[in-house]
Amino acid sequence: MSNYVEVVRNGRVLEVKLNKPKVNAIDLPMSRELGAAFAQLRDDPDLRAGILTAEGSKIFSAGWDLKALDAGETKLDNWWAAGDYGDGGFAGLTENWTLNKPVIAALNGLVVGGGFELAMSCDLLIAADHVEFALPEMPLGIVPDAGALQRLPRRLPYNIAMEMLLLGRRMSAQEAAGYGLVNRVVPYGNLMSTAREWAGQLAKAAPLAMQSVKEVLRKIECRPLEAAFHGIRTEPLPIYRAMLKSEDAKEGVRAFVEKREPNFKGS
Repeated sequence: MSNYVEVVRNGRVLEVKLNKPKVNAIDLPMSRELGAAFAQLRDDPDLRAGILTAEGSKIFSAGWDLKALDAGETKLDNWWAAGDYGDGGFAGLTENWTLNKPVIAALNGLVVGGGFELAMSCDLLIAADHVEFALPEMPLGIVPDAGALQRLPRRLPYNIAMEMLLLGRRMSAQEAAGYGLVNRVVPYGNLMSTAREWAGQLAKAAPLAMQSVKEVLRKIECRPLEAAFHGIRTEPLPIYRAMLKSEDAKEGVRAFVEKREPNFKGS
């Protein structure tokens, strides 16, 4: 990893930090580094959860590196195929369909453009109380198609999402929490301690059960209710199937009956 992506293992939790002054703009090499970090989280059986954050308190990420685009280092037309963004698509998470371990976004500052799309790719979002969200692509003659077009209208009321997409207006962390876009807003000084507390709780959970949540939700998202039930019952969901037959499932029930803490082993 370069100095732009800092990866630290904290027990069963992998902490990934953006540190590319001044605005953590993501170019192709940085995207590949992020993809490698989240591949490590996915592939290491001893890791249970991840935390994504950035250095300092001013900005989480401004997203796509427009200077690299202007210099011709990346292309706009068919950008997803024209460059090697690495495992998981842009920034390692926006199209990561194989990472079933949860990732917590600890948002330390302004969340803009592709940085907003990266944040929405996480499973739980904790924001410092001064954070704002924005999608400034429209005045640039482009659109946020690495996740905002696809995800934002599913997270916010349609008209509010359109305000952000078409007018580029900013949204505070408090407003985002009111819509459920952000799980919790905390003082900046409590940001990482809160994220680590949540990650520690996730690290104690039965791994197959926790990972099956993402696997199943990804499979049934946007389906009618009856079709969602049918999909769980009949379609290939290897982690979910393994969870139902796992020793951890037996251990969880046994620990409940015996009134003790379970000892989950991931099998």
